[in-house]
Amino acid sequence: MTAGPTSYHTIDVDGLPIFYREAGPREAPALLLLHGLPSSSRMYEPLLQRLADRYHLIAPDYPGFGHSAAPPPTAFFYTFDHLADVMTRFTESLALSRYSLFMQDYGGPVGLRMAMGHPERVEALIVQNAVAHETGLSNLWDARRVFWADRTAHEEALRGNLLSLEATRRRHVGSDPRTELYDPDLWTDEFAFLSQPGQADIQTELFYDYRNNVAAYPSWQAWLRRTQPRLLVLWGRYDPSFDLSEAEAYRRDVPQAEIHILEAGHFSLDTAADDIARLVSGFL
Repeated sequence: MTAGPTSYHTIDVDGLPIFYREAGPREAPALLLLHGLPSSSRMYEPLLQRLADRYHLIAPDYPGFGHSAAPPPTAFFYTFDHLADVMTRFTESLALSRYSLFMQDYGGPVGLRMAMGHPERVEALIVQNAVAHETGLSNLWDARRVFWADRTAHEEALRGNLLSLEATRRRHVGSDPRTELYDPDLWTDEFAFLSQPGQADIQTELFYDYRNNVAAYPSWQAWLRRTQPRLLVLWGRYDPSFDLSEAEAYRRDVPQAEIHILEAGHFSLDTAADDIARLVSGFL
């Protein structure tokens, strides 16, 4: 099969323009790539470049992210349930009836909802620094739990914890001692996105709903234990947000899970794209 170049598209889903990147032959096995905060489908460009010779890769932007429509919270319910519904209809609009899911960060709560809603469509799950167990949340989440308990009193502090330039940089570099490997454009571009009019309101609204992900963790774990999906877990050890123990937590639910710890951070594709491409290709 011939890979061909990456192409860039926008499709209407429930009246919302949804942007996506696509690479690889359409007759090849499909890999749906779900991004994290505050990123977009752009974070998957390294995989689109490395895997398009053997897979059909599709990387969408959620509503409110990247180049997709970003209606204000008064016009769109920014919840993970809603994002998962839109992404499910996105796959249906593209006639994707079978695919493997690559889920990073926010891609976890979006993708697991999609998989639980339509398990017959999902061939395999790939988790890259996305949490499904409360023990996986680092102490950075203390300020976030306070915000969930009293939004009015703690919203300003939450925005600093989550949306500031320093927080955006820290998400990438974390505790990795090899800071020279990180392109500063990674976080300055994301911070420019977060600084767009209306973005702070959108991201704050969606993050307030994150508390419902934590409440749903036990049901996600039960589903994993019951269904025993094919599961690859890739974990960047220098992640400041999610604990390294989370990788093995998945093995308790799915004993046959394949787990790899990477010398990388929360966004492991920043520095370990070759390793990730090799591991994904071998797993699939």
